[in-house]
Amino acid sequence: MSAPFSKEQWAEIRRASMTHVEGGGLVTVDRLPKVLLTYQAEAVRELMAGVSVLVVEKSRRIGLTWGLAAYAALRAAKQKSAGGMDVMYISYSQEMTREFIDACAMWLKAFNLAALEAEEFLFEETDPEGTRSIKAFRIQLASGFEILALSSAPRGLRGKQGVVIIDEAAFVDNLKELLKAALAFLMWGGQVVVCSTHDGAENPFNELVQDVLGKRLPYRHMRIDLDEALQQGLYERICLVRGKPWSPEAEAEWRQDIISFYGDGADEELFCVPSQGSGAWLSTPLIEARMTLTPEQAPVLRLELPGNYLHLPELERRSLIRPFMDELAEALQRLDPDEMHAFGFDFARVADLSVGSLLAIEKALRRREALSFELRNVPGDEQKAITREVLSAAPRLVGAAFDATGMGWTVAEDMGRHFGLWDATHNEAGVVRAIKFSQDWYRLEMPPLKTKFEDAAIALGKDADHLSDLRLVKVIRGIPRVPDVREGEQGKKRHGDYAIALALADYASRQAWTEYAYQPVGDPRARHGSALKMTAEEELEDLERNWWESPLGASLRGSI
Repeated sequence: MSAPFSKEQWAEIRRASMTHVEGGGLVTVDRLPKVLLTYQAEAVRELMAGVSVLVVEKSRRIGLTWGLAAYAALRAAKQKSAGGMDVMYISYSQEMTREFIDACAMWLKAFNLAALEAEEFLFEETDPEGTRSIKAFRIQLASGFEILALSSAPRGLRGKQGVVIIDEAAFVDNLKELLKAALAFLMWGGQVVVCSTHDGAENPFNELVQDVLGKRLPYRHMRIDLDEALQQGLYERICLVRGKPWSPEAEAEWRQDIISFYGDGADEELFCVPSQGSGAWLSTPLIEARMTLTPEQAPVLRLELPGNYLHLPELERRSLIRPFMDELAEALQRLDPDEMHAFGFDFARVADLSVGSLLAIEKALRRREALSFELRNVPGDEQKAITREVLSAAPRLVGAAFDATGMGWTVAEDMGRHFGLWDATHNEAGVVRAIKFSQDWYRLEMPPLKTKFEDAAIALGKDADHLSDLRLVKVIRGIPRVPDVREGEQGKKRHGDYAIALALADYASRQAWTEYAYQPVGDPRARHGSALKMTAEEELEDLERNWWESPLGASLRGSI
């Protein structure tokens, strides 16, 4: 177990984060704290906006279920014409189902919605072995719909309609079969929420998460670890409910106590890192199975310059680099003009290689390596000239992603001047994307590349060094990345540089299908003409307002 920050570091981080926040860290409206914390509100907002399937990997005991109960109360209380539906909650323990029903009852009272008292009853489940009764809880509403909470995975889901919330999905019996039944709800406008802490890298829940991150499944994904929850006000809310003063030191002490309590399991229980998730990210047989291209089909060009290169006469410098440029020009001439292309570039100058990877995008969307090059001890201006040559010659270039950490930013910036630099902050479109690597980038952008290896949707050239680089990628704290260790002979060690260049090229190839600022035209009356329909933001504001006007909210309001 390795928590990202020590107790002292966390206290300093939280103190700094509060410097410009008036009256603590909780966002306030009309001088009252928001009822839902940011991550709770985000989950509710996604569902209100109509997301069909929401998959959430989370820390334990951060109150997400409490937020989902608010959505369950709102959805079940609506009339059918306004989108009302039954809501079914499933988890692995009876205590959790009771807790969820109690939270729903609290929200219904806060909203002042007509509902019968929560009741306990026996839910009958039939399978080939016979019929058995399962203890369950439910609330029936005046809308005609009900909230139903079950402590197992019943086959009784089949044939029903509505919203299904599967809580602590990593621990339910047979998640795959349960999802089969739950996803049928989507045919009639239902929704499925799958949320859980992790229970091992090989657990079906983690496999589901990886399929979503790998773009194999078109579901919405959220991730909330303990530190994110704390930064968004979790401990401040705990202090508010308990009537205790909040301080950075008190929060850091509480955080450290929680981490110490979970011990070796803290990474998995609190920081969304599935256990047993170490070792090679891609197996050697899988990599070799995708290395199907000959050197003629996917040439690997290598250029290494002497240490005194910059001190040589210009004519001699040109003679050293000319053979490589001739090979590059010949390889670029063989590119198919009818195919789209995407480029990735991992920059290095001293210890490591600079590597460029050019992928062709076939009509069946398979990525095929068109060429790659490796540069060792090559100065920045020469690297820019080589990269510019590739980008200028690549037919139908749809994207180019550059390592922009450290000196790599200079190459990305120079290419951006020639080909357009993409900038989300200023809404600037461009071919070139400057990537500053982070844990989130690796966590979100590496799984789609692994999916292509597993689905035979990528073809690479045969090269022992490239195989070694891809094997070097490890799963570290649940995230695939290249470790600090370098491999190879002295003076020519490798650091997984080809793997990063390939990941950047794959990332660039996936950006071509992103639409910006798209809004459906439709009939404006369908969106705004009915006073009965509210936007997700309006419903959240109404939720906040009603909660504070409820008896529980009023009692807490008096203590602020």
